[in-house]
This record gives sequence, C-alpha cells and structure tokens, in this order.
Amino acid sequence: MPIIFRSTPVTEPFMFESIGNHWMQDRVSRPGGFPFYHYLQTEEGTGRVDTDAGAQLLREGEGLLIAPFIRHSYESEGGGKWRVKFAAFTGTAERSIPQVMANRPLIFTDCTRGSEIGRLIDSSISLLASSPSDAMRLSVNCYAVLLNIADSSRIASQTEDRTYRDYVLPVIKEIENHYPLPLTVEELSRQVFITPQYLNRLFRRYLNCSAYEYLTSFRISKAKELLITAPRLEVQEIARRTGFTDASHFICVFKKAVGETPLGFRRMN
Repeated sequence: MPIIFRSTPVTEPFMFESIGNHWMQDRVSRPGGFPFYHYLQTEEGTGRVDTDAGAQLLREGEGLLIAPFIRHSYESEGGGKWRVKFAAFTGTAERSIPQVMANRPLIFTDCTRGSEIGRLIDSSISLLASSPSDAMRLSVNCYAVLLNIADSSRIASQTEDRTYRDYVLPVIKEIENHYPLPLTVEELSRQVFITPQYLNRLFRRYLNCSAYEYLTSFRISKAKELLITAPRLEVQEIARRTGFTDASHFICVFKKAVGETPLGFRRMN
C-alpha cells in the first residue's frame, strides 16, 4: 500500500503533493476541505463521497476530483472493502489548475477515462520508487492526469448535446490533430459550415473561451511539454512545431499566458 508525500521544494510546473495506490480507505471527514486539488479513484469495492452537491458513488475504475477547500467526506458504501488510488496536485503552475478544470469544484471520471488515469498514477509511483526519480517525467505524468480529468468534465457534460457534437467537437479534434498547421477561426468554422462568430459563441457556451483562445491554449500546453521534455530544442523550433508564425510572436503569447518567457519557464523547471 504505497503512499508517497512530496519531501522536497517543488520546482516543476505540476507535481504530486501526495500519491498512492492499493490503499484500504477508511472513513475521512473534512469539514474545511483539503488545501490541494485531489483525486480519488476506486480500485476495488464501492465508495461514497458526500459534498454540498450531494452524494457520489465511486465504483471500480471511477474517480472524483475535488477542488481545494470543498467540504467533503467519504467512506466505503455499506461498510464493505474499499481500495483506492489517489493523487493530490501542486507545482509552480498550480494556480492554473482551476482554469484547466473550468473552475468546476467536482469532476467525475468514468471507468474508461479512469483506466488511463490509473495507469499514469501507477507509473508515477514506480518512478518515485526509483532512485533518483525522474522529476521531469513525473511532472509530465502529473499534467497528463490533470488533462485526462479535465477531458472527463468536458465529455461527460456535453456528449449528448447535438450542437456540441456537430460543431464544437469536430473543431476541437481538428485543433488537437493539426495544431502545428496555420489554423484560423475562419478556416475552422468553414469545416463545420457555420460563421466564425457563431463558432466563437458556441465555444464560449461550452468551454468558457473563444475558438482562438482554445487553439492558443492548446498550442501553449504543447509548447510547455516540449520545453520540459526536450531541453535542447531551441525556442524557434518549438514555436514552429506548435503552430506559431514566428519565435517573437510565440514568446509574446507564451509570456502573456504563463507569466514567464519560454526560456524562463524552462529554467524554472
């Protein structure tokens, strides 16, 4: 039943404050919530999580992210065995997590998405057990866990909405598959046969941002990955690979979004 707590100062953009798996979970009650975003996923049995929003059962493979300082309690359902894995999140970019999660206080993940999240948690525990641990890979894994949870929020609430399926989802897939190309909102809107103005309204309705803001945010997230995982890659090449027209534009957009230049972000991490 490994449980690992962070014991060194955090220097990576995203890192696990604590992480564990194969844990036989007892009852927990936190009237004042927990100071970090934390995620709980059932490995065996069924758990019940109570918050001000009501009760949520977590069956095998299902999970729940809880935002900081949200009142909650959880325990096994019916007094049976409840084995879980969990993770809490911190990092130098911790303040960006609410934006990634669209400021949702709770996010449920089904067993399909939970399978990938669980694999990442298990992989991260194995990395932490090695000496020395690979801080760069751990940070990438942590970010991947957060992105998978965020995707669950978007998919769970919108999969059944025909407008989302017909107009927003195809554009998201086009951005995620072809972000290095010189995409524009005009071109993206033409692909789904609507005007750029209507596409932006739909993005704001479902994702709280314009289509252009989503495209830019996705490119920035990919640039962060390259800055961390490819430390010898030049900024000009990262700009090219993530769809920015030139390095100076990339640096300007990156600093506005992150608060650091790309090289500053790389040095910090």
